[in-house]
Parts: sequence; structure tokens; C-alpha cells
Amino acid sequence: MLTRIISGAVGVVLLGAVLYFHDTIVLPIAVAAIIAVMLFELIRAVKLHKCLPILIAAELCGIAVPMLYYVFGEAEYKVNSMNLRSEVIYTSESGLSASIETFYSLILFCFVLAAAFVIFVTWLRKHKVIRYEQVFFVLAVMILVPQAMTTMVRIERFDSDNGLFLLIMGLCGAWIADTGAYFTGVAIGKHKLCPEISPKKTIEGLVGGIVTTAVVYAVAFSVYYGFTAKRAVIACVTGIVCAVIGTVGDLSASMVKRQIGFKDYGKIMPGHGGLMDRFDSVLFVLPTFYAFIAIFGVQ
Repeated sequence: MLTRIISGAVGVVLLGAVLYFHDTIVLPIAVAAIIAVMLFELIRAVKLHKCLPILIAAELCGIAVPMLYYVFGEAEYKVNSMNLRSEVIYTSESGLSASIETFYSLILFCFVLAAAFVIFVTWLRKHKVIRYEQVFFVLAVMILVPQAMTTMVRIERFDSDNGLFLLIMGLCGAWIADTGAYFTGVAIGKHKLCPEISPKKTIEGLVGGIVTTAVVYAVAFSVYYGFTAKRAVIACVTGIVCAVIGTVGDLSASMVKRQIGFKDYGKIMPGHGGLMDRFDSVLFVLPTFYAFIAIFGVQ
């Protein structure tokens, strides 16, 4: 228990330091590091971590996502500050133009394509020892994990004045639900939610996590931005959806461990496991939270 508390405290301090420097390059570098560790843990889970071409290709592709987003975001900011048209950053001889967002997507697509090419060529060379399930698992996590975690940078850049608050709330969307579910489950949990996947989770705990997140979101957004009925309702619904989505992410990660035969994805956080064990629900919650604030304007 002491080890778990100490490693948790260290994690909180590191996260606090990253959030303190949220408006600098520290955030995308931290996100890139988290992505690198998570990808390694997942690739090791399917026993391909010793296949260096596949590992390196997936890692480089994953790290590129937050770093490229930051670089192009800074470029767009500089263009805007110079009162130039940010919609056009290059023009070919045919007169075609592309926005910074489109150019970012194009470069990122090239990274994914190159990584996929390396993975498939390696599979062809080692088809007797590498199975298709392993290959397509790596391809899936190589796309899912970086895109989901880079949402941390997207959320922080979404609102230049309130980015830190939104980022904290996005992360809390997963962790508040876990906390609420844990204490509710311990207090009144009787009916198992998915006993074969996660024996300790209960239906009562799920409901407790949903209610806790909804209430915290409604209160936090109302206090921070000022109370309106519309804002409170949207925040409450956002909290409910994030809590449910986070549970799905948690159970999905647990199911992978069950089928592979792992207890934890790693040991980078003694007493807690790997980063995948800590960020499994975050993978699902962050994109969901970003979608809600972008579409419905929770803020």
C-alpha cells in the first residue's frame, strides 16, 4: 500500500508540473512520452516488442502526432499574429492552396502510411512467426492511442484563456468516475457488472461513478464560468457520457489483459501497473469530452 501511495504521489507531482507548463512545449513532449510508453506496453502485450522494425515504426508514428500538432499550431499562431491569411500556407504552380490543418493531416497521413508500410514489410519477411492478429492489433493501437492522447493538446489549445481548466476537467472525466465508482462499490456494491472481465466492478459502483461525475461537472463548470441552466445541463450530460465511455474503456483494456493473460500492462508505476493501466479510460474519455465542448460549447 505504501508503495502504491508513493508512486501515486510522484505521478501527481509530475502531472502537476506538466499542467503548470501547459502552454509551452512541455505538454506535447509529455504527451509524446506517455504515448511512447503506452504503445510499448501494448506492443509488448502481443509479444512484438522485440521486433525492432515494428516497434520503432509504431513509436515514431505515435510520437509524431502530438509534436506535429504542436508545431503546426505554433505556425498557425505566428501566421495569425502577422495578420496573414492562415488558410493558405503554400500555393503550387497550379494555384492549389491548403490550410494548416489540411497540411498537418497530410503530413500525419504520410507518417502513418510509412509506419504501416514498415510493419507490413516486416510481417512479410517474418510471416512464419508473426500472426495477422498481432499485426492488426499494432496498427490499431498505433492510430488509436496517439490520436486519443493528443486530444490533451487539442483541448488545451481549444480555448486560449481557459485551456488548463478544460484539460483538467477532461482528465477528471475519467478519474472522478473511477473514484466515485470505487467508493460506491465498496459501500453498497452487490451486483457484479462484468465478473469475468473485472470482478471488482459493480453495477452500483457504475451508477455511483456516473452520478459523481455528473454532479462534479455541473458544479465545476457553473462555478468557473457562472451558473446558467443550459450550462449546468450540458455539463451534467457531458459528465454522464464521459463516465459511461470511461467505463467501456476500462473494461476494454481489462478484457485485453484477461485474454492475453497479463495482470498489468507494465511496472512503471509500482503498485499501479503501467501507464495503460492508469490511462485506459482516459483514452476514451478525452476524445468524448473534446467532442462535447467543441459541439455543444460546455464552456
